[in-house]
Amino acid sequence: MAERRRHPSKPPTEPRLQNTVRLGAEGLAKVLGDLEARVLRSVWQLGRPVPARAVHDLVAEEHPVAFLTVVTVLNKLVVKGILARQKRADLLHYEARQSEAEFTALASRRLVEGILSLSSEAVTASFVDVLAKQDPEQFERLARLVRRRKRSKDGRE
Repeated sequence: MAERRRHPSKPPTEPRLQNTVRLGAEGLAKVLGDLEARVLRSVWQLGRPVPARAVHDLVAEEHPVAFLTVVTVLNKLVVKGILARQKRADLLHYEARQSEAEFTALASRRLVEGILSLSSEAVTASFVDVLAKQDPEQFERLARLVRRRKRSKDGRE
């Protein structure tokens, strides 16, 4: 039987997110799986390169899951370019390649780009209507941002 060799591939330069959005999911689980989102949040919460056991222990506090399942998810997040993996003291340690704010901004931008491809005018009108109803303060911040961007584009700023 021939020996199967694995050749490590370079992680993607930008994290790979799924092309589907789970509208009923909360937060990052909209663009990642639920467990992927829990694992990633745990890595950010730990705030340093950590072994799989530390991630499992944190995830398992709120969500019963097998250790090997967490290892599988950690490795999937490495393949997607979301986590980095490095051996330290004979243990693989995982760390996020981006901060939570950076990843959220990227995921949000990709989500908006995908939604706008549906119908820019309809989506924009729906967004404004929903935001005005659900969060009037954020709606006002958006209005100010639009005015500033428009002024800077017109060369007045």
